[in-house]
Amino acid sequence: MKALVFGEFPDPMPPQPPEDAPRLIKHLAFTPMFLQDVPEPKLFGDDWAVIKPRLTGICGSDTKQVLMDFEDAEDSPMTAFISFPQVLGHEVVATVEEVGSAIEGIEVGQRVVLNPWLSCGPRGIDPVCPSCAVGDWSMCFRFHDGRLAPGIHTGNSSDATGGFAELVPAHQQMMIPVPEGVSDEEAVLGDPFAVSLHGITRNPPPPGGRALVFGAGALGTSAVGILKALYPTVDVGVVAAWDAQAALSEKLGAKVFRWSDQHQVIAELAEWSGGVLRQPWDETTIPICYPGGIDVIYDTVGAKETIEIDVRVLATRGTMVQLGLSSWKRTELTPMYFKEIRWVGSNAFGTEEIDGVRKHGIAHYLDMAKDGRIDLSGMLTHTFPLD
Repeated sequence: MKALVFGEFPDPMPPQPPEDAPRLIKHLAFTPMFLQDVPEPKLFGDDWAVIKPRLTGICGSDTKQVLMDFEDAEDSPMTAFISFPQVLGHEVVATVEEVGSAIEGIEVGQRVVLNPWLSCGPRGIDPVCPSCAVGDWSMCFRFHDGRLAPGIHTGNSSDATGGFAELVPAHQQMMIPVPEGVSDEEAVLGDPFAVSLHGITRNPPPPGGRALVFGAGALGTSAVGILKALYPTVDVGVVAAWDAQAALSEKLGAKVFRWSDQHQVIAELAEWSGGVLRQPWDETTIPICYPGGIDVIYDTVGAKETIEIDVRVLATRGTMVQLGLSSWKRTELTPMYFKEIRWVGSNAFGTEEIDGVRKHGIAHYLDMAKDGRIDLSGMLTHTFPLD
């Protein structure tokens, strides 16, 4: 089958850009990724299937890896959880092509969304670890063990190839049926939606409070939709960089703040939330809101500049939920301890609870999309063939 393989250099290498080309353009020219023929995926057990991607989303983590955009993070410990070569792509809506004899409730020809986590079940480990026992598959203890090469999810294990290919292996636990009436273009958004759902439902805003979403990409837009659908008494703001993002966030009902510089964003957020600006001695230093007026921030960017704003505009004992990650070496976080801010990491998704119902976050999304409770149409803007 055809697959975009990462971890092997093409021969010959493509033409190289000029010396004065932008950093990421240079990186892209050297990235070890090209389209090639590879063996079709095998069933790793009778509880595995093979699925054919209909659409595969390009996650921010895929983009950073392909562009090698980690110049300040050479010592990342996450390299302990991957194996090469890889076929990236874990946001997949697909048609089932082949099923093992132990597969239940999934049939050939059925549409499914991929739950990409390579946790105890896919690895054939029994008994499962404590995280998997409660449906927190992204917190699995056993990402190095069992019948698969190391990797936390589809696309970063050399065994579990991803959706930038013509076929993908999937375990019983990794396939979530798509209801009739939900299009492929809607279904493929299930993964980023579930990421935001996990961060919000486990760190919800207080009734009648204020919540800010930093960033209006796939995670940020999903977060705005979730907050408006599940927490109608909460005032929701979003910081957006681009016109299309701002327009979609506004359509979903959020107060939109445009990214400019830290001083201006902090001033606008203070006015919106009732935060009181305090200016340090040095006029070039970004100010702090004390007291602050924002109860919780869902930061989908995770950059030095956004984190510095978060801790300055949050209320005392507010919550900063970090869903995204960018590379940075140093930042000024003094308000973190001064305000007793709660900084919470949020890793992907698993079994989530909405209105007393517990099921996979992607399954929640598909049902909400089917019922018209969530509408993210407009978030998918471009599609490309594999080649």
